[in-house]
Amino acid sequence: MSFFSSFGWIAISFLFFTVLVAVVAAWKTKGDNLETAEGYFLAGRGLPGVVIAGSLLLTNLSAEQLVGTNGQGWGSNMSPIGWEVGSLFTLFALAYFFLPTYLKMGTTTMPQLMEARFGRKTRTMFSLVIVIMYSILNLPVILYSGAVVFENIFDISAIFNLSKFSAVAVLCVVIGIIGGCYAIFGGLKAVAVSDTINGIGLIIGGLMIPFLGLALLGKETSGGGIIAGFQYMVQTEPAKLNAWAAWDAGEPALPWPLIFTGMLFNNLYWWCCNQSFVQRALAAKSLKEGQKGAIFCGFLKTLGFFYLVLPGVIAYFLPSIQDKIQAAGSSAIDFAYPALVSAVVPKPIMGFFAAVLFGAILSSFNSVLNSAATMFTLDLFRPILCPGKTDVFYVRVAKIYATIAGVIAIIIAPFVMYANGITTFLNSLSQFVSMPILFTVLGAIVFRRVPRYTPFLITVVHVVCYGAFMIIKPCYPSSGEPIHYLYAIAVMFVVELLIMMYLNKFRAVEEWKAPEDGTVDLTPWKYRHIVCIVGIAIAVGIYIFFSPIGIAA
Repeated sequence: MSFFSSFGWIAISFLFFTVLVAVVAAWKTKGDNLETAEGYFLAGRGLPGVVIAGSLLLTNLSAEQLVGTNGQGWGSNMSPIGWEVGSLFTLFALAYFFLPTYLKMGTTTMPQLMEARFGRKTRTMFSLVIVIMYSILNLPVILYSGAVVFENIFDISAIFNLSKFSAVAVLCVVIGIIGGCYAIFGGLKAVAVSDTINGIGLIIGGLMIPFLGLALLGKETSGGGIIAGFQYMVQTEPAKLNAWAAWDAGEPALPWPLIFTGMLFNNLYWWCCNQSFVQRALAAKSLKEGQKGAIFCGFLKTLGFFYLVLPGVIAYFLPSIQDKIQAAGSSAIDFAYPALVSAVVPKPIMGFFAAVLFGAILSSFNSVLNSAATMFTLDLFRPILCPGKTDVFYVRVAKIYATIAGVIAIIIAPFVMYANGITTFLNSLSQFVSMPILFTVLGAIVFRRVPRYTPFLITVVHVVCYGAFMIIKPCYPSSGEPIHYLYAIAVMFVVELLIMMYLNKFRAVEEWKAPEDGTVDLTPWKYRHIVCIVGIAIAVGIYIFFSPIGIAA
């Protein structure tokens, strides 16, 4: 075995790329004033479009998603591409409708906007809920799921002769410490810069997998290459390449009506109102750069199916890994992607791929940690517990809080292994607040005459109705499969929209006008229209290609 195929080379190349990212992030933040609230929490409002796009992409992409969405493709068909291609439209909505209001007001956090529109109680309610979810629930699960993915792909326990629990625990500590250093000492800019570099690596490494997979598939089935591998899939089981799942398809498929309803509404919350995502766009040096970042990220998301769904479908066809996947039993859906990676990635570049995956895990952790510290400090600690102090004091508080939250997450994370189904449970928890937050924000942008009690009313209605759906767990009458939770979100969106329209017309108060901050230039990007039209055409083309009138006939 040559040196470039040895574990030593894999370790060296992994450390080289990981350290390179840290060095570049430190260099790009050198000389920045991280003692002011704006400098620490919003990178001095100086992020360019490219950095915003990369940071948005990496904040959204976790290692669990890389394995999970590919597993969905393995277990269903190409319908999960809706999560990627569909994000294009909500990122365009961020660029066109949400971001201008956010930057006009000089918004730092979503709860800050809520207070300006609906008062202190609304800000406190949502801040408390989100900070608790981020700190106590999301961070440990991000650490655990990232560590498990890394362990499954690279078999760390076997390399260092550790138990599975010990390997996961060690990985949680390493990820937590390195990710915490970015978030605590570097602020948002260090997080965003590292995200951008890791994003470039992810695009290179992620796009490499399907091409290597198709080449191996072609070789094993006909002695051919990439084209032969693709032809094998189309000729053997074309339905597997269909992105349009039946309306009553069970999970993990995404039923086609949800592309235009529940998933779209859900994505509006995540991309336009979720603090850990939107905070990158809030740090834009101008509206023009913020719009560039959101729109560029939309284009990157349309490419997402190449590394987030297609590899899972390739794993379904690849003969040489079927025994390994089937040996996983009920967990086979989570082993499809790791098995494919182990089979197709050449040993000389395995270290680079490991570093890219490690960067994606770090990004998820440090982004949520940074947002949790931001919201705790600016939305809870400063206005309620200790107003009137200097920026230096509040930045110090944010660093202390982030350190404590990070340590707690590291301690809790390994024990998530013993909580069966907790990841699914925690993912469903976000739906309890998604629509209330979305409609509260829309109250500042669209429904400017609704009364101040509206967020509380919407929250009560949503929590009761969605909670009832989760308890009852209704099934499709045609198939007996549980109804997809996004159907519930689609129905609740319509109900809550009607409530907002009624209150805006029949219980109207004086129209609220967004205050102008004047912090950044609000001149829009002049090429936004034509670029968005091109993006929409690409999205439509992708859905036609992966359909019965395309290759899935």
